[in-house]
Amino acid sequence: MGVGAHERIVDIVRQQACDRLFAAVDAALLDTPFYKGIAGMLAQAGIEVAIYTDIEPDPSANTVERAYAVCRDHGASVILAIGGGSTMDVAKAVGILATNGGRIHDYEGIEKFSIPPLPLIAIPTTAGTGSEVSGSCVITDTDKNLKMSIRHAVLNPATVAILDPLALRTVPAHVAAHSGMDAFVHAFESYISRQSNLMTDAINLYAMELIAANIRQFVANRENLEAGLNMLCGSALAGITFGQTGLGNVHCMARFVGAFFHLSHGLSNAVCLPYVARFNLVANPAKYARVAAALGRPVQQLPLLDAAGEAVEAIERLCRDLSIPARLRDVGAKQEAFDEMAALCAKAGYNRWNPRHTTAADFRALFDQAY
Repeated sequence: MGVGAHERIVDIVRQQACDRLFAAVDAALLDTPFYKGIAGMLAQAGIEVAIYTDIEPDPSANTVERAYAVCRDHGASVILAIGGGSTMDVAKAVGILATNGGRIHDYEGIEKFSIPPLPLIAIPTTAGTGSEVSGSCVITDTDKNLKMSIRHAVLNPATVAILDPLALRTVPAHVAAHSGMDAFVHAFESYISRQSNLMTDAINLYAMELIAANIRQFVANRENLEAGLNMLCGSALAGITFGQTGLGNVHCMARFVGAFFHLSHGLSNAVCLPYVARFNLVANPAKYARVAAALGRPVQQLPLLDAAGEAVEAIERLCRDLSIPARLRDVGAKQEAFDEMAALCAKAGYNRWNPRHTTAADFRALFDQAY
């Protein structure tokens, strides 16, 4: 990690004894100096690269199949991903198919494959998903209109992740804000999860501290390389933990907000966050007080519930400062879908992680509050 870390790409590829590389690349990067620099270094080193760029948000199984065909036909032995979470998810899925065969649908669930995928080198160009270090990838089954989570804590993270803030400079401000809030929600929900432990707590507190202290500056100016590197590191730290702890109601609700109203994952999370944060406070005020401190609030002398409330206030202030829409109606959500969405949330099984038990009626009330 660090400014210019991508310049080690040739050495990293050669460490994998690779001369034929498959690259999944966000199409928006093709004309940027950052990508052109990487392509030039690989070409000069004599590494033959096949590129796939037709990757949509929430990528489909059809996209994975097409990308895999390019990788297979090229005879690639290593995969390079340059992009955000969607690009890295496609790269992970291609790597699984390259060594395990079949269709990506075959591997939905936990540890459904056992042969290590092709080695993956991941260069995230957003500070958000933490996919470069997480044990999962998410691919959409468009036939069934559902998202498949393919999880393997050991085999799914990238072999090498390169965290370079130079990769973030072309990210639009709104994407920087939404993806950065996704990273914050990963750390926050992992920290208050019922499955958290002392190790994940330590990592998540620092992740929240890094993100909260840098996201405003980063969104204001993506040329701020110190803020960019801190955001990348905060995102990666949260990416390490949430696969161990699970997430909570923010991600549960955002999952269906995104699916029903075609919103980005980061924006869906950001809009739902303040309402869920207030709902969950009573389940663990001591942890909320620690969150408030990590977000820079001077709470040491406050009564516990007051200190916990400062965490929610800090989260609401953060969303306002980043121009996150305040309500679901502001992003096109329709109330008539809320009954179905609440029922789906209740069936999704997040009570094993979320700190406060939540019924379908609770979810309906949360959607109404957020509306």
